[in-house]
Amino acid sequence: MTTETKIADTTVKYGERLIQEGTLITFPNPRVGRQYKIHITLPEFTCKCPFSGYPDFATIEVTYVPDERVVELKALKLYINSYRDRYISHEESVNQILDDFVAACDPLELTVKGDFTPRGNVHTVIEVSHRKNEQS
Repeated sequence: MTTETKIADTTVKYGERLIQEGTLITFPNPRVGRQYKIHITLPEFTCKCPFSGYPDFATIEVTYVPDERVVELKALKLYINSYRDRYISHEESVNQILDDFVAACDPLELTVKGDFTPRGNVHTVIEVSHRKNEQS
């Protein structure tokens, strides 16, 4: 009887590299001066509980009114995927997403909502907002 030992491939895949480098990229708003809302749903958010290490899953909803800059969607996807191996609470993850989004594009208004999948019979929804020239 032969025993085969499989050695894990430790090469970083291109998708993993892009996720690790995930930063929010922006481009000029094509309609500066017109107030319009952009609503984005990211249904596959995942991170790890900082206490247990168990995975947490959520749908992240981002709604914003752009000013001078708009966030590029592929960059947003990669940025959101960068949370998958982070040990971070529900509250901190949603607040960090808001902070990073504001830093990247300085929108007129922004709301980030994290609707976390129930775990242990507990359902958590975190919502945080920002309005330009006001405190969050």
